[in-house]
Amino acid sequence: MRKEHTRLLLNGNHAVAYGVRLAQAKVIPVYPITPQTPIVEKISEFQARGEMEVELMTAESEHSAMSACITASLTGVRVFTATASQGLMLMHEMLHYASGARTPIVMANVNRTIGSPWGFWPDQTDSLAQRDTGWIQYYCEHGQESLDTVLQAYRVAEQALLPAMVVHEAFYVSHALEAVEVPDQTIADRYLPPFDPPHRLDPEIGESWGNTVNQDMFHRHRHDLGQAMERVPGLAREADAEYKKLTGRGYGIIEQYRCDGAKLVLATMGSMAGTAREAADQLRSAGVAVGLLKVKLFRPFPTEDVRKALQGVPKVMVLDRNFAPGTGGFLHQELKAALYGMENAPSVHGYLAGVGGTNVSPANILELAQAALTEGPAANSVWKG
Repeated sequence: MRKEHTRLLLNGNHAVAYGVRLAQAKVIPVYPITPQTPIVEKISEFQARGEMEVELMTAESEHSAMSACITASLTGVRVFTATASQGLMLMHEMLHYASGARTPIVMANVNRTIGSPWGFWPDQTDSLAQRDTGWIQYYCEHGQESLDTVLQAYRVAEQALLPAMVVHEAFYVSHALEAVEVPDQTIADRYLPPFDPPHRLDPEIGESWGNTVNQDMFHRHRHDLGQAMERVPGLAREADAEYKKLTGRGYGIIEQYRCDGAKLVLATMGSMAGTAREAADQLRSAGVAVGLLKVKLFRPFPTEDVRKALQGVPKVMVLDRNFAPGTGGFLHQELKAALYGMENAPSVHGYLAGVGGTNVSPANILELAQAALTEGPAANSVWKG
């Protein structure tokens, strides 16, 4: 009987590389940047050993790498790249081009502080600053989830014809070792069919890309892009459910943990969800009814799922490892917008905890939870740590 998975000790970045190998990406334009580089280093090892048939393109910048991703994807091949921090900032212009061209590129972004000042620590501001570029955004808690999400991202991206970002944090995930189950290639192939886009640069099809359009055509194009994004939550739920059938692992587009009867729900994304889950357990053991809402799919924001999850909850405490000057935490603002107009909506407390990679322990979260249970909600996120 053939094994359906292999259990390996991998860091989060290498887990992503295994996911890309399973997806059988054919073109990977790259530019190295800490702490992303181990992803493409591992892929180059797969290529050198003959374990992966792939064209690795070494670009002179991240802007050029994304440009190459777009043109390669438009020819009808599966494309991947990876970046972080300043590299993602340099790509910004081309991220809009990628979504506008409806290219289902999958990119891993390893969250790292953006300058200035200079730093290398985990902070989600780099990817969240790209939230309006038309890219699907998934946030992952650990390496296993990152590997699995690469495959799910390709499936959803290629159905919606939108690019997708798979995001995890520097060091807490990127360089942390854990046991990871790598599915067999036959499982991945059953889950992810060959990429065969309906539109591509092919003389026999006779289509082109990049033409100048009039106002009405641009309007219709953006409308179509918006409709494609509206399909993503449903496609993502289906993709996750099918993946769970094949592997036993599923994550949903949000996770509710111990939310039944909760007086307070902790809401966060990425690796901090693990810490918040531990804090929720400790508070429950102490007789305090606290749960966790982990937001995995951030773009498009899963408003319907979040509203349903928080129905009847009196208070929500948001933990943001990111910062938008002038508004506070990104998730805090998105949650408030999602809950606006909801009958008996919970009061929302936002805490800037972990910005710049500062450590947030279960004890820190316990202290913040006690404060949220007694305080009124603040208009803007409150600095902690």
